Formats: sequence, structure tokens, C-alpha cells
Amino acid sequence: MQVEERVKALVEEKIADKKDLFLVDVKMLPNNKLIIEVDGDEGISIQECVDISRHVGFHLEEENAIAQAYNLEVSSPGVGEPLKLQRQYIKNIGRNLAIKFKDGLKKEGKLLEVTPTGLLIEEMVKQKGKKATAVKTVINVNEIIETTVLVSFK
Repeated sequence: MQVEERVKALVEEKIADKKDLFLVDVKMLPNNKLIIEVDGDEGISIQECVDISRHVGFHLEEENAIAQAYNLEVSSPGVGEPLKLQRQYIKNIGRNLAIKFKDGLKKEGKLLEVTPTGLLIEEMVKQKGKKATAVKTVINVNEIIETTVLVSFK
């Protein structure tokens, strides 16, 4: 079993009783840095990250799963990180998103709804000589390359 797969299993084991938490990603970087991203419907606390880190680290050491020294980092995805899971989209309903499409187009809008196959956003569209108006747009998730949450400091 690859290290990433074992780590995923260990994280899932640790958060199994916390239905609001979910695993986003596990990456083993070439410099022996193991990164685990976990999120929650209401966010994740530092203590929960510490608990996951201790659980994973303990089992990896016990099993001698990584032969060389490594650095283990457990955190929530950063503010600028792209959304990867449908559950992350659901968590961000009501927030503004920046969406990049496979055809090179980009859109920004407020996320209103998430379905298994698409998103409903409200974007401000400016027509020639008129004020921008709010338009609801349905987006097929298969057309999306990357989606990030826009952070507002207002």
C-alpha cells in the first residue's frame, strides 16, 4: 500500500466519529513533506488537526511506513486553495467564487446552489450602456478547471 493510501485510511479512521469533518487531500512531496488537508462543515480546530497528526504520526512510526525522516503537516486547505470536493462547494454557498473553465473563460459570482452535476451562481453582468444586473447562471461541473473562494475584507 502506498503511503498516501495508508494515511487516507488513518485519517478516515480518526475522524469517523466526527461527521462534520472530511478529508480533502493527502500529498507526499519529494522533499519528504507529508501534507494532510482536512476540513469541516463548520471549519476545523487546531486541536482537531493536532489529534489527527498524532494519530497518523503514531501509526506511521509503529508500522515504519516511511523509511526516511519526514515532516508531517495537518491543516485545513488555505484560503486561496482551489475547491476539490462537492462538500467544500456546499460549505461555501453564499460566498463569492472565481471559476476558471476548460475553454479559458473565467466567471465570478455568488454561489447559490450546488447539485451533483452543477452550480448555480449569481453573477453581475454589464450590458453596453446599462448598469450591471444580477444574472443567475447554471454551470456544469465538468466544464470547470478550478474554483477558488474570493475573500472580501469589507
